[in-house]
Amino acid sequence: MQSTFPRLLLEHAKARPDAPALREKEYGIWQTLTWSQLALLVRRLACGLAHAGVKRGDHLVVVGENRPRLYATMLATQSLGAIPVPLYQDAVAAEYAFPINNAEVRFAVVEDQEQVDKMLELRAQCPTLKRIWYDDPRGLRNYNETGLDSLDALVAAGQAHDQANAALFDEEVGLCKPDHVAALFFTSGTTGNPKGVVHTHYTLLDRAGAGARFDKLTEKEEVLAYLPPAWIGQNIFSYAQWLACGYVVNCPESAATASIDLKEVGPTYYFAPPRIFEGLLTSVTIRMEDASTIKKALFKHFMALAQRVGPTIMDGNPVSQLDRWHYKLGNLLIYGPLRNTLGFSRVRVAYTAGEAIGPDLFTFYRSIGINLKQLYGSTETAVFVCLQPDNEVKADTVGVPIDGVEIKVDANGELLVRSQGLLKGYYKNEAATREVLTADGWYRTGDAGYLDATGHLKIIDRAKDVGRLADGAMFAPKYIENKLKFFPYIKEAVAFGDRRDKVCAFINIDFEAVGNWAERRNLPYAGYTDLAGKTEVRALIDDCVRKVNADLASDERLAGCQVSRFLILHKELDADDGELTRTRKVRRGYIGDKYQVLVDALYGGKDEQFIQTQVKFEDGRTGSVSATLKIADVPVLPAARRAA
Repeated sequence: MQSTFPRLLLEHAKARPDAPALREKEYGIWQTLTWSQLALLVRRLACGLAHAGVKRGDHLVVVGENRPRLYATMLATQSLGAIPVPLYQDAVAAEYAFPINNAEVRFAVVEDQEQVDKMLELRAQCPTLKRIWYDDPRGLRNYNETGLDSLDALVAAGQAHDQANAALFDEEVGLCKPDHVAALFFTSGTTGNPKGVVHTHYTLLDRAGAGARFDKLTEKEEVLAYLPPAWIGQNIFSYAQWLACGYVVNCPESAATASIDLKEVGPTYYFAPPRIFEGLLTSVTIRMEDASTIKKALFKHFMALAQRVGPTIMDGNPVSQLDRWHYKLGNLLIYGPLRNTLGFSRVRVAYTAGEAIGPDLFTFYRSIGINLKQLYGSTETAVFVCLQPDNEVKADTVGVPIDGVEIKVDANGELLVRSQGLLKGYYKNEAATREVLTADGWYRTGDAGYLDATGHLKIIDRAKDVGRLADGAMFAPKYIENKLKFFPYIKEAVAFGDRRDKVCAFINIDFEAVGNWAERRNLPYAGYTDLAGKTEVRALIDDCVRKVNADLASDERLAGCQVSRFLILHKELDADDGELTRTRKVRRGYIGDKYQVLVDALYGGKDEQFIQTQVKFEDGRTGSVSATLKIADVPVLPAARRAA
């Protein structure tokens, strides 16, 4: 798409001035911002930023939840030829230091007092940071720090500056070209410092347009923006595609109200990582366990039918007339009310990405009439590489290459991608850029996979993570971890085994799901650590691991990856403790080093191991949690042999 973000904004404002562009829920009431109102706000913000000294090529940090005025700030920044840098709002202050210093950031726009406090804390470490503006003034009345002001003040200053320099905004927008840098996204940084991924207007909008054409998106779509804006997945769906298509983006009041707001909005286009879909299904499962006997029986009966014929109907394939009428009855009694309860009554297209989704979980949503599909992409590819076409949806693949994408597999099994959406490079990191971009324009994804006979892409694992056991058998840790996480009782898993004689694993239980399970069995517990240490819970997880082993044994190539021993961790893996990235990806190497004593116990044949771990609390304080962890042995099954 040969345009820029601010030009698309102005086009929408001209063509559909009174159409809704953004909605925000505030104090329980939805507030609407039309395209013309948004364009005026962006104009004033841009003029205010120009008055404050923002120049072409400058970087401006944006931190907060999805808020209309933060979206407008990014558009205003781009209108001046400056570059927005969205950062994760739930990161601790220290995590901002590297991106701010690396990009020599002078300006920041943040959501509220929490983010202001983080920025003020960083001033000594980030000498370039001079100006900070905030959207929500609550709690900030008595803050008198130099360079701190409200967005309201910025808008007012921009209005005055616009009146004195009427041609400024239009001239700056006119100077903005498709090949100019549009945004800087910092990767989650599973190892070392994060890398700044540089994208142009063209790369982001080209992929946004390709994805929109693939799923026939129009200005009539409704989207709920609730994921971190710093994650490029959220940015593409709720920013790039929003401007490419002109649909409505709805911002929930808070994370706590997101599920309620989801039901109120009834989005037609929905995107979430697997953990969100897992959480929704877990909540349904918990509610059904507390339902009456009749409701349980109806639910069980019709869900068995849905799993048998639902995906077939969703794919447009024939089923018997009896099954079709039976399914319609189930839709009336169970599936329709369930979709409404989940907030998916109007969903036309739903996507998941970021991690593998379990086949059972995937099938559940499609069986009840939700068009859930998978996609493949990354920050470096502007997300859209492969998408699943309607009526060609498979649980074990991530779709076909879409318009403008080429895929090949090198001799080592690594996937290489070439498209118009590839990053311009890593900011101030030419060495890293050369590692991933070949001279002839291919991007090294770092993923191992292959295209099957139907042209669908299948991902095995991260290429660097695929190793070998001591006997030479393939070891794919992420594949194992994903299979373990398919169970509602397991929230996270970390597998070890490279160059070792067997596979062992750390398990994090899902506190809500296991807690509900325990309460229904009158099993008392005092918190996560106590619950995780229960013999009954260990038996529950043992059963899950055994089922995973049985599944792995059926695959001759991966039978050697069966889990021999496991333990349940005494604390939840946490991004604040460095164990997960902000996108909740496991930092396997860091965890292995941090809990080396537990790894040694697993491979040393011990039955239990004491450990004490330092943890960070939400208020910044530190503490410790300790426990003696029991280690369980699990039988390994012989590999199933393929028929000759």
